[in-house]
Amino acid sequence: MVQPDDFEAWRDEARRLVARGVSPDATAWGEPDGPADLFATAVLPNLPSDPLPQVRASRAFLDLARCVILHRDPTRLSLLYRVLWRLQKHPRLIEDSADRDVATLEGMAKQVRRDIHKMRAFVRFRSTPDQDGIERFVAWFEPEHRIERANADFFVNRFASQRWSILTPRLSLHWDGEQLLEGPAVSRGDAPAEDATEELWLGYYRSIFNPARLKVGMMLKEMPRRYWKNLPEARQIPDLIAGAHKREAAMIATGADLFEREAKPASLQAIAGGIAQCRRCAIGCNGTRAVMGEGPPNSDLMIVGEQPGDTEEREHRPFIGPAGQLLDQILGEAGVNRAGAYVTNAVKHFKFTPRGKRRLHQPPTAGEIDICRWWLDGERALVKPKVVLALGASSARGLLGRTPAIGRERGQAIRLSDGTLIWLTAHPSYLLRLDGDARTREHARFAQDIAGLAQILAANGVSQMQLQREMRVN
Repeated sequence: MVQPDDFEAWRDEARRLVARGVSPDATAWGEPDGPADLFATAVLPNLPSDPLPQVRASRAFLDLARCVILHRDPTRLSLLYRVLWRLQKHPRLIEDSADRDVATLEGMAKQVRRDIHKMRAFVRFRSTPDQDGIERFVAWFEPEHRIERANADFFVNRFASQRWSILTPRLSLHWDGEQLLEGPAVSRGDAPAEDATEELWLGYYRSIFNPARLKVGMMLKEMPRRYWKNLPEARQIPDLIAGAHKREAAMIATGADLFEREAKPASLQAIAGGIAQCRRCAIGCNGTRAVMGEGPPNSDLMIVGEQPGDTEEREHRPFIGPAGQLLDQILGEAGVNRAGAYVTNAVKHFKFTPRGKRRLHQPPTAGEIDICRWWLDGERALVKPKVVLALGASSARGLLGRTPAIGRERGQAIRLSDGTLIWLTAHPSYLLRLDGDARTREHARFAQDIAGLAQILAANGVSQMQLQREMRVN
């Protein structure tokens, strides 16, 4: 029986038709309704059986076709055949993403790949005893496209030593530890209900849900509501979202409570000594040296980054790595002298994950930023800047007590209760991670933000001459 996701069967038939000169207009590809779920072709009768001439198809087309064949759109077969037919005269057609047929195929392939990813991410197995008493893990999933067989190897490789079944409305897959078997379609009621470990998992999910990093729109994009009914943790999401602001405020209060018995630092030297000994979060306990801010202690401009990087931790100075060098360049182009500014970070230790001999940057959590905010507030109280340049969301959180949307709030002056102006933009390390047109575009936008900073400084009586004078004094 030929299945609708059988690429080899479609390829053989399509190759035969193209070789015989059967145009797309003379073919009719279809999938009859009903449980047979076949695809069939209606072609010109009495085709000769001579040896077939060679049919050309690029590797890119074949890879695309293997993906598109899994799509549920019944027109995909005719579309694939039409593109294959056109490839005989235009071998590089598949490289033309502006072509309507090619663009449609690429769109279908994107939808299939997304569905494959969602199946891997949102399948939830529940434990149930097998007929022989051995544990089997069973999951229910409703894919949008015919991806079950194409995804089977992923689950076989990942759970090779366990028995499992994935049940879907089209077919079921069963792995017994040695071979993969296919069964008929089932209903959702055939899947098991909650198992004994579910409440443990729900408790863990509640504990790791970070309200400070909650972006509902992004969450729904990555985990659409249609998958929620199969996810045990989805029951928790509405309540967790509703209580996010309250939990975030509690996190900030917890960070502040750690310092409630300590007097405010009387000098920048006291802060330097304090952060060197601070062990109030995991970053302070990872064996790295704290990096203190540097610059004129009475500067009208403070620059705040996220945290020290590998270079900064080794050299014990803030913002001297690649991101700092890029910042210096763009500040200079805008007429702002970095040497006249006080430069520091929202988090004082370097958070990293080891990778061989390298130390790879890891962003601090909201809780870690909130704990370190006590030190940043101390620096700002002592320096008393008129304007603070906040580089990135972590920096802004350390100053504002909330995580802003950089895309929406960058390039705007935010006034604090003490009159200080916060000027928010992206972190320069973001530019370094981009290539090509994206990097050119974001570089120009960052330069525009820094030019806006220069205007804010001038409007608040902070001139380039003043920054230079503060540099010479110190």
